[in-house]
Amino acid sequence: VQLQACGGGLVRAGGSLRLSCAVSRSIAGINAMRWYRQAPGNQREWVAEIFSNDVTMYANSVKGRFTISRDNAKNTVYLQMNTLKPEDTAIYYCNALYHLNNYWGQGTLVTVSS
Repeated sequence: VQLQACGGGLVRAGGSLRLSCAVSRSIAGINAMRWYRQAPGNQREWVAEIFSNDVTMYANSVKGRFTISRDNAKNTVYLQMNTLKPEDTAIYYCNALYHLNNYWGQGTLVTVSS
């Protein structure tokens, strides 16, 4: 399973970005798709996930501002990020949990200026 994340960039606080994660196989059978992020000097942290039954979960720090979704026809998972804050600055990684194995994309940088 290969994952390709894109959509990062520089945005002002209060702005929005949408990240995409293209997956090399059908995502319909993938147990869970997740987004993580890693800020400079910090450990990688879980941000959001969507299960194969479309149930979603979010970290408290992004709840109400970020939305994870999936398009099975395009084998793509999205992370819509609204009301961005400087503390959201990080490299964002997509992750797939498939048959008990974790697969990672290369990451996309999101920078939020104050």
